[in-house]
Amino acid sequence: MVPGPLVLPPLWVAGHVGWLSEFWIARNPQRGMGARCPADAVRMGSIEPNADRWFDPTGQPQPARWALDLPDAAGVRDYLLATLEVTLELLEKTPDDDDSLYFFRLALFHEDLRGEQLVALAQSAGVRLGLKLPDGAQARPALLVPATRWPMGWSDPGFALDVERGSEPVQVPEFEIDAQPVSWSQYVEFIDDGGYDRPEFWQPAGWTWLEQEAQREGRRGPRHVEQIGEAGGAVLQSVFGKSARMGGSQPVMHASWWEADAFARWAGRRLPTEAEWEIAAHAGARRGFRWGDVREWTAGTLRPRAGFAPAGWSASAELDAQAVFGVARAQRGMSFASRSRMRNARARWWALPERDEAFVGFRTCAA
Repeated sequence: MVPGPLVLPPLWVAGHVGWLSEFWIARNPQRGMGARCPADAVRMGSIEPNADRWFDPTGQPQPARWALDLPDAAGVRDYLLATLEVTLELLEKTPDDDDSLYFFRLALFHEDLRGEQLVALAQSAGVRLGLKLPDGAQARPALLVPATRWPMGWSDPGFALDVERGSEPVQVPEFEIDAQPVSWSQYVEFIDDGGYDRPEFWQPAGWTWLEQEAQREGRRGPRHVEQIGEAGGAVLQSVFGKSARMGGSQPVMHASWWEADAFARWAGRRLPTEAEWEIAAHAGARRGFRWGDVREWTAGTLRPRAGFAPAGWSASAELDAQAVFGVARAQRGMSFASRSRMRNARARWWALPERDEAFVGFRTCAA
């Protein structure tokens, strides 16, 4: 793989999964404290003498990870197997309560997120994987959702990301929302209407980003798109190293937030707020609201909820969003590359508006 700002060494990502689990479980005598466990708690030694030097993200900025003398694939697998065996042995002896299970849940959640990241890295590198893209969905009319007061956030015991914690009741006026994410056939209309040539649809920062991307790679559509629009409306996108014709009803994938926002403006609509998306996912479950094929951008910038406090583990897992509050955009839902156990309408993720390497799409909304 070619090092870059959006790319991490896959062996580092895999090894980091085992390291985080070992660091917060096997090496952490205070793991039973759960979320109250301090970040600087005394640690026992690792089963791998170089583990901290290789896989602790707080000691290795991202660009430096390409220069590390990481073990080969077999060595990383051995480390993963050894840490997993210890983790499972400790889990068998762990009481069934939220504090005791907290770091086991963290390790599992983190592994699932990193697994999806590895799938995205495989897509970027053109690695042949046997994953099947989501099928298209028959177009259904937009859903009209009545005004409501909705509790945002997590207040349940157990594990959740910091940015999901807290409870904020939100008053949401009546709104209309697409029943499914924007499809390729809809996006082709945007392309053919000059969407990538008309700055009136783009926010100033988004237009600047687009011009830079156009100069660098001649960008005329979402990432990995090889052909789109005009030529019979066909969309060809590179999928795990192979050109594939996208079905018109399949969801747009690898779109940046800037592109999602520009499309919504072109369509005379907007991106949904987090509250609108979440309400629709619950209220529209029996009315055709489809989600889970792609992660989805929402409107506005990421902000902390009431009572936000960073957990001690967040920096070691690179899941601390504090540095990007007010800049990153929130994503909701899951993608076809997500583990099924992560499917929850309240789950929250984020990314900078220019990021497009993940399996992300969007839907539109109107007042």
